[in-house]
Amino acid sequence: MKKRLFLKQFFKQKKMVGAVAPSSRFLAHKMLNHLPLSTVEVIVELGPGNGVFTRRIIKEMGENTQLIVIELNDLFYEELSTSIQDPRVHFFHDSANKIGEFIQQIGKDKANIIISSLPLANFPEDLKTDLLDSIHKSLDDKGTFVQFQYSLQSKKAIKKRFEKTKITYTPFNLPPAFVYSCMKTAIS
Repeated sequence: MKKRLFLKQFFKQKKMVGAVAPSSRFLAHKMLNHLPLSTVEVIVELGPGNGVFTRRIIKEMGENTQLIVIELNDLFYEELSTSIQDPRVHFFHDSANKIGEFIQQIGKDKANIIISSLPLANFPEDLKTDLLDSIHKSLDDKGTFVQFQYSLQSKKAIKKRFEKTKITYTPFNLPPAFVYSCMKTAIS
């Protein structure tokens, strides 16, 4: 998808599309390089946009790994679900807070890895709370949650659910981004 179309979606649906441009390869590197994509059973991607992370995940995931992709934006969903034809990939055109339902629909109990590009800072507080609780609940006990944001506004909400959180910075992205890498722990 061209950058112009991405920008158009940003102005059209600012609450759903949190960036003016697709994620850079530098951000993809920070988000994905430390993850054992080839050895896990279930990966979930929330808000894939134009699929920068999706395509890399597919290249690196194991032959028995299942990828659940959840996208609410009509244009992004249509683009990805028609351009990617891989039996390991399951597309859902719905809200990310239904993550647990979608994991069960493919016959699994929990996700090993959840990768999110959702613009949490744009969400109302109750939606953000519900989403983060759903993510935490949907991860297995040794699961990893990776989220990028353009600010540290959601840091407190994320750290409340994921005490083991490492934050790194990626200046080579438009705009520059913070990457939260979180290990599952009990909700306080």
